[in-house]
Amino acid sequence: MNKNLRLISSFVENGIGGNPAGVVLKADGMDENQMQALAAEAGLSEVAFVSHSDIASVKLDFFTPNKRIAHCGHATVAAFSVMAQQGLLKDGQHSKETVDGIRRIRIEGDKAFLEQMKISSAALSEEYYPNLSEALGVPIDSFVKIAPPALINNGVGWLVVMLESREELAQLKPNLAWIRILSEALDLIGFYVVSRETLVTGRTLSARMFAPSYGIDEESATGMGAGCAAIYLHDFLEYENQQILVEQGHLMHPPSPSLIEVELEARSGVIDRLWVGGSAGVME
Repeated sequence: MNKNLRLISSFVENGIGGNPAGVVLKADGMDENQMQALAAEAGLSEVAFVSHSDIASVKLDFFTPNKRIAHCGHATVAAFSVMAQQGLLKDGQHSKETVDGIRRIRIEGDKAFLEQMKISSAALSEEYYPNLSEALGVPIDSFVKIAPPALINNGVGWLVVMLESREELAQLKPNLAWIRILSEALDLIGFYVVSRETLVTGRTLSARMFAPSYGIDEESATGMGAGCAAIYLHDFLEYENQQILVEQGHLMHPPSPSLIEVELEARSGVIDRLWVGGSAGVME
């Protein structure tokens, strides 16, 4: 394994759990093939490669085990957290350059927050409902009771699905082959499935994430998915609270509890931007 690869757990809850990401701080000179090979060797859901940028604080390239991804929330939090811990960046406003443009970053103590923008939000066509039922292993009635499934894009595309109860979320037996087929047909990273029932009182959503077409069967914290879930709450449930807390990873086997914080900025009912972040810790 490359000696420059750091293992960082993002969106930790009370100092434990979270979602491991790889961070390579000195990636200048690495080409895309080298990055992809290292990401595959690492076997993590994502690896962030940090290099010099002439137009932002740093340039970040993200790779899953089998392909490049434009944005990754937990790997961004991991990268900026470790740079802050090493004294390379101070509290305050920063930015990242990606293949999809520049995004602002905010560092606050042991937390990092990434800027997200709403690109699009639309209900899933009902013609896909039978296939979605196959993909999640649940009847159609279970995912249309509260609000329709929706295609949300904040720089990458997700299908956000709302179930009525946390128990339904826990009992999902996803058909990964069908999730892959639908994700590729709809140009998605994957599915972000949520419930408004949470383990901890005062939080907003419980969530699970599936992205087999990117080599991720399930992961414990997804910053881009959580941002899309916040957009979904605003657009489809008229949710007005701008502070959203998402639990993820509790229902995995074994569990890896994660807490994702979302700050939604909206004016006159229109979303301007989101800030998605949390805490990260270096893994031993």
